[in-house]
Amino acid sequence: MRETGWAVSSGIESADVRELQQSAPGPVPQQHHGQAARTGKPPLGARTVKAGLRTAVALCLVTALVHVVLVFLHVAPSNPVSKRYASQVNGWVFPLFEQNWRLFAPDPDSFNRKILARTAHTDPKGSVQVSPWFDLAAVDHSAVDHSAFPSHTSQNLLRRAWTSYVETHGGSDTARSERAVMLQTYLRNIAVDRVASHSDGRTFKFIQLRVVTLPVAAPGTAAGTRPPAPTEDRLLPWWKVTSHGK
Repeated sequence: MRETGWAVSSGIESADVRELQQSAPGPVPQQHHGQAARTGKPPLGARTVKAGLRTAVALCLVTALVHVVLVFLHVAPSNPVSKRYASQVNGWVFPLFEQNWRLFAPDPDSFNRKILARTAHTDPKGSVQVSPWFDLAAVDHSAVDHSAFPSHTSQNLLRRAWTSYVETHGGSDTARSERAVMLQTYLRNIAVDRVASHSDGRTFKFIQLRVVTLPVAAPGTAAGTRPPAPTEDRLLPWWKVTSHGK
């Protein structure tokens, strides 16, 4: 009987203790950091990184979509949409994303062109100093010769800039359209970058180009014979280099 009474009384006491623990007011036990990370929101830094990644991915997708649409309008047959947005399409495509069919119907050059550049600046005494001619095309040729994987820049950047300049200007050096102005600036910037990279830090305010066109020598021509006479020797006007070096 004693054992039974003790068991009953102890059961009542333990039940009362549990009820008191559940109903007694007091501070809420603190959770550990690991439990908060498992049950709560991620830290602010992680949410910021995720939001930045989503924004970057969205911008990349939008830019790629816009690029595909504008290039499609450029290569597609003339239509009301391409005519209405011709200025926006041309401003995006030219000169870096120009599209043509020369991969399938190549039109190799029948002439060799030497594109030379010289610069001018004013010295502290006020006199104008003009540099010797610098062969820009020779630098590209040296980068291509004996190279198993020549770069597209060395092969075509300067050459295509010049042919595009001729297509928009003809025999005159006066730009008569927005595209002509853009291609003139494009050619000038390429020449300035090439000369500046070989000028040992010397500054200049003006640049001038000279293009000498030579016919391609016939096969089997002896190396010691007289070089072919140039078919064209074109001297462009002086172009001013802007304050930011272009």
